[in-house]
Amino acid sequence: MASISKCITVIPTCGLSRLQSFTLSSLAKPPKQAIAFPCVQNPLIGGVRRRGLDSRVLVARPGGTVETDKVPSDVRKRTMDAVDGCGGRVTIGDVASRAGLNLNQAQKALQALAADTDGFLEVSEEGDVLYVFPKDYRSRLGAKSLRIKAEPYFEKAKAAVEYLIRVSFGTALIASIVIVYTTIIALVTSSRSDDDNRGRRGGRSYDSGVTFFFNPVDLFWYWDPYYYRRRRLQADDDKMNFIESVFSFVFGDGDPNQGIEEERWKLIGQYIASNGGVVAAEELAPYLDIDSMEGLKDDESYILPVLLRFDGQPDVDEKGNILYRFPSLQRTASQKSKRKEYVGRRWADWVGIEKFFQEKKWQFSKTGTSERAMVFGLGGLNLFGVIILGTMLKDMAVAPSSFIKFVGDIFPLLQL
Repeated sequence: MASISKCITVIPTCGLSRLQSFTLSSLAKPPKQAIAFPCVQNPLIGGVRRRGLDSRVLVARPGGTVETDKVPSDVRKRTMDAVDGCGGRVTIGDVASRAGLNLNQAQKALQALAADTDGFLEVSEEGDVLYVFPKDYRSRLGAKSLRIKAEPYFEKAKAAVEYLIRVSFGTALIASIVIVYTTIIALVTSSRSDDDNRGRRGGRSYDSGVTFFFNPVDLFWYWDPYYYRRRRLQADDDKMNFIESVFSFVFGDGDPNQGIEEERWKLIGQYIASNGGVVAAEELAPYLDIDSMEGLKDDESYILPVLLRFDGQPDVDEKGNILYRFPSLQRTASQKSKRKEYVGRRWADWVGIEKFFQEKKWQFSKTGTSERAMVFGLGGLNLFGVIILGTMLKDMAVAPSSFIKFVGDIFPLLQL
């Protein structure tokens, strides 16, 4: 019994969990709300299981709240991706290195996921605490949280709205040109027909010989709803269709380095884990923002953010070199086959770690020369047509048709 002298219980207070340890000598006065061995038939959020022992420490579930809803959406998604990548059995270090999260964020996210998906804690043979999740933990989480269940639909709706806004400018330009010049042709045709009817007898009709037909549905041929998906599959193809090039030419394509910090910390965490949790400062320099490479050996303060994020500790080897040890990233979760994942250089060769971190060059617009020329040409054509149409509407002597009257009503919009 001396080897098992302590146990851990979690006591929820106001939605938070507090760890309280006690020795066997204090069992005469057990702590409040502590649940003793064996298991008590209460709703559970998880437990700790050590191989070779049948006992499990169980704690009561907080009343009815979805703990995962309290976790930021980005942190939750990255944590769940890391859990999927590790096969549902992870340590805090696994999530921190794969998702680029700090240890505190990874721990809170794992605890919330375990609480809402009937996951549990398990102690491996090496003494590592593992978070074990069922295979259907995503469906269980979606069944409990309306927010998480509806989140994919909101994301799809948001992407659709963003795409519609992006293509609306090019569509509006084409529609404006079509409406303007259709109205000009209609005005010219009606004016000539009226003049011919006045100068002729017999009521023969006049045909201008000009036939123009426009179907608004044709505009949708320019829309490509799968454009971004196709661009992701064909990364080398930087071309975009004309409809999108109008928006890109006017407003630009945005910052290509959005989310770059997330990728930075992912690479750093994966590199540290691939080296067994022990690295030198110079090894992480290619992943960090350093003004100058001079004096790196004398000043290693640039590695401090990494130490804070992944709970690193400086150490000195036999030769007097400073190494940085990250205990939480030294081991990964054991698999069902009771063997470790690759740790060290073999794991790095298997996964593949980038040798340096590079930001993308920010180009205002990725439109090509031909697309820019088309935007300039159509913009000038539209401006010229609007000026001519405005003059013709002012000097119109014939009774306008319903279409011409409609164009006259929306003419201020065409001038924008």
